[in-house]
Amino acid sequence: MNQTELAQRLFPAIEKQPEDVLGGYPARQLKEGAKVTRFAPSPTGFLTIGGIYATLITERLAHQSGGVFYLRIEDTDRKREVEGSIGDILHSLSYCSIYPDEGPTADGEEAGEYGPYKQTERASLYHVFIKNLIAQGLAYPCFCDADELQQIRDKQQAAKLNTGYYGEWAIHRNLTSEQIEAELATGKPYVIRLKSPGSPERRIKYMDLIKGEIELPENEQDIVIMKSDGIPTYHFAHAVDDCLMGTTHVIRGDEWLASVPIHLQLFDMLGFRRPEYGHLAPLMKMDGASKRKFSKRKDRDAAASYYEQEGYPGISITEYLMTLINSNYEEWRVSQPEAPYSEFMIDVNKMNVSGALFDMDKLIDISKGIIARLSADEVFEHTAEWAAAHDTELEAALLANREYSTAIFRIGRAVEKPRKDIAKWSDVKDLYAYFFDESFSKSVEAGYDSLPASISLELAKQIVREYAQTLDLQDDRDSWFSKVKAIGVQLGFAKDAKTHKKNPEQYPGHVGDVAMILRVALTGRTMTLDLYDMMHVMGDARVRARLNRFIG
Repeated sequence: MNQTELAQRLFPAIEKQPEDVLGGYPARQLKEGAKVTRFAPSPTGFLTIGGIYATLITERLAHQSGGVFYLRIEDTDRKREVEGSIGDILHSLSYCSIYPDEGPTADGEEAGEYGPYKQTERASLYHVFIKNLIAQGLAYPCFCDADELQQIRDKQQAAKLNTGYYGEWAIHRNLTSEQIEAELATGKPYVIRLKSPGSPERRIKYMDLIKGEIELPENEQDIVIMKSDGIPTYHFAHAVDDCLMGTTHVIRGDEWLASVPIHLQLFDMLGFRRPEYGHLAPLMKMDGASKRKFSKRKDRDAAASYYEQEGYPGISITEYLMTLINSNYEEWRVSQPEAPYSEFMIDVNKMNVSGALFDMDKLIDISKGIIARLSADEVFEHTAEWAAAHDTELEAALLANREYSTAIFRIGRAVEKPRKDIAKWSDVKDLYAYFFDESFSKSVEAGYDSLPASISLELAKQIVREYAQTLDLQDDRDSWFSKVKAIGVQLGFAKDAKTHKKNPEQYPGHVGDVAMILRVALTGRTMTLDLYDMMHVMGDARVRARLNRFIG
């Protein structure tokens, strides 16, 4: 039995040749320099924020070059597959405005002419190329069971040798036709291994898109390319898929760096053009005074879904990640405040080689700036949409009086430098709880915020009592403040902070403290939105009711 006969014996149902398959996946007709990139996750759990980071780079490289960005599901590890993962991945991508041109879609269908885009649906394609490798003597069946493989490993460790299936340790590499036939006759399970031509004495060099020139030892291992269930391994499947789908550039985590010799060897042995690889260092986070990688087990904020659950707008995440991709993005954003981020051309040569630090404070600052530029109606819509999924109590409060809720968001927004108090939609409930009577009543049940030591409760009540008698929401801002100032002076307060600072013993406070007392009476807090605007949104009846409640 020669190699061709062996290939036919193992894959009798496969009639196509590699050229037949390649003919069904013609070269993409794209302009020169256009990149074809992919995001190829395994559906084994949630998408991480690091995954979003890498995918944003991948998507930008394709689209800024006029190329194609596609999604491929690498589901060859069926044992670890988590139901619903694909839907979660698609949702997380779209939340951050990352949209594949091809691949699985949210409705369960597929877009694109280079599918199927799930590896488990492509088994027959892989078998064509595996059969051809066997026919060329470049792959072979291996009948070792787990015990035999462990015995090989034990002997290697005892001899202080590299572990694995290679060279003299590849005991089924040179079986005769008769030996193979005898094994097959027993019905014993087998895998297909690549017959590696590599040697640890030789080294390979390749130019990494991000890390520059890399030198690594050749792969000498006879890796498994097809498991006993007929499903190929990731290593083999991704090489075939990247060729057929026309992938030109691959951005992935640097945990895959050690696999580069295997992958380049596979492309060469299959006769495929190699894609260009770029390996990203993982995102880092602060843990006390030191930096560390995100942990999928320990860190809630490692999951991409965490940021949506907290209510960060998707565009805030994208904008922040762009600053991590290239440091000059911030300078560009300052000069182009209204331009879509997609107009910025990312540069792989300017990426962080050692691992970018994910700074939550910076994300918050960027998100505040983005929300500050939204209209009151937009803030209402986004908050209500988020609350519908994550906080039905907040949703009910907002929808009970849309006009009132929108007016709250309008305060301090229609100015040259709008207020920046909302970083995420979940902030709204606590920030503005005092506007809603039920939550306000709960918050002041145990008493109002502490008053300055120099102002007694009786004096505070007197201030509120005097103000209630002069309250007129028809007053313009200057007239209103004049009344507040007059009440303060009448009750012995300094007319301004400067006067009070000169002789603090002479006054119980200054006019600003008078306004603060009114603020506490109306909200139960010392820090709120602009007092004048706030009262006009609350309306005369609500303001009077709260002043009277404070007076008691």
